Amino acid sequence: MEIRRLSAEDGAVRRFVEGLWLPYHRELEAIVDAHALADDVDLVAEEIPFRLDRLESAGYRAWIAVDEAGDEDGERNASDDSNLDGGVLAGFVTTEVDESPSVFDRPDRVVVGDIYVREPYRGTGLARDLIDRAADRARDAGCAELALDVDADNERAVAFYRKLGFEPARRRMRVAVDDVSPDP
Repeated sequence: MEIRRLSAEDGAVRRFVEGLWLPYHRELEAIVDAHALADDVDLVAEEIPFRLDRLESAGYRAWIAVDEAGDEDGERNASDDSNLDGGVLAGFVTTEVDESPSVFDRPDRVVVGDIYVREPYRGTGLARDLIDRAADRARDAGCAELALDVDADNERAVAFYRKLGFEPARRRMRVAVDDVSPDP
């Protein structure tokens, strides 16, 4: 298994979006009520330019786990982009540097945006390797903290993050604007 930085090239990003990003969000949609994907848009066509733009920003990184020895349905999964050439896409992690404004007394941190491991690779330690890659990114960027958001309904993810030492620091709450209660 090799973990590579995703390059900002159309072929690599398309393969990432089709092979990892979309399956990740489809799985999340099935277990988290508030994570429904839009039905009326071409998700891949919308995500590719967004992701290409994100990859060009200085603080954002995406790493892809590629199983060079693996094959999917009896075939190598080839691409014309050398960044993801061959092998099976097994998982990914995205990170972004969150620098603390000088008025706050908190360390700079790296925020894990998404982390996903495909079913055949779960339980292999790959998720831990991806978190380690995020922690390496934090150290390289001079950040003292690693942070992430996790859906409360995603019990497997919550248990995994707690096992690694993550602790709740905030609670995000939500309400539909039209459902905000009037003053008592």
